Amino acid sequence: MNKVILIGNLTRDPEIRATGSGTNVCSFSIAVNRRFSNKDGEKQTDFFNIVAWRQLADLCGKYLAKGRKVCVIGELQNRNYEGKDGTKRYTTEVIADEVEFLTPRGDGSERSGGYGNSGFGGDAPQQSEGAPLPEGFTDIEDDELPF
Repeated sequence: MNKVILIGNLTRDPEIRATGSGTNVCSFSIAVNRRFSNKDGEKQTDFFNIVAWRQLADLCGKYLAKGRKVCVIGELQNRNYEGKDGTKRYTTEVIADEVEFLTPRGDGSERSGGYGNSGFGGDAPQQSEGAPLPEGFTDIEDDELPF
């Protein structure tokens, strides 16, 4: 089984691009604090590269920004490539299956989003009356919710 769950903050704005076949891909990195301090009492931080594909890539590119807190669920992938100098390079990435946007709404930023493509029950971004919902989402009444 290959499953990773990470909660951290974006270290840079996400980069969205399309493959040659037109599939959208979004790349970003997150900083994750370790649970325990080192012997000097300092918190250690690990940095992870995240890759999201298709509709999830579109949502991440639209609603995430540097400093935002996210939960990423996905799988580790190792790959190698040849660098510009001809040397073989190796990289490890998390291929995101789900991304939950954890930064609260109303933090003063226009890009504040509170939803992701996940089963965590995140909120949709606030919509003004009559404003269209993002693609793939439908508006339902509270009394239609199963919980």
